Amino acid sequence: MDLSDYFSAVGGAIEFLVAFGSLIGFFGLIGGFLLLVAGPRYQKKLGVKIVIISFILVGICGFSTGIKYFRF
Repeated sequence: MDLSDYFSAVGGAIEFLVAFGSLIGFFGLIGGFLLLVAGPRYQKKLGVKIVIISFILVGICGFSTGIKYFRF
């Protein structure tokens, strides 16, 4: 295995992780907002934390990266 194959494999892995982070952020936004709206009172803080972390993930990874990568 030469060096270009190695870096190609590493690049593919990084691309997969970015796409996976995008999907986790997108589904986290949906779940966090559902928890804020329909969740019990004592879990509102958890919903806010999930939404904030999901916004950060979507900001870093992109909104539609995971959808394009996994072809949804």
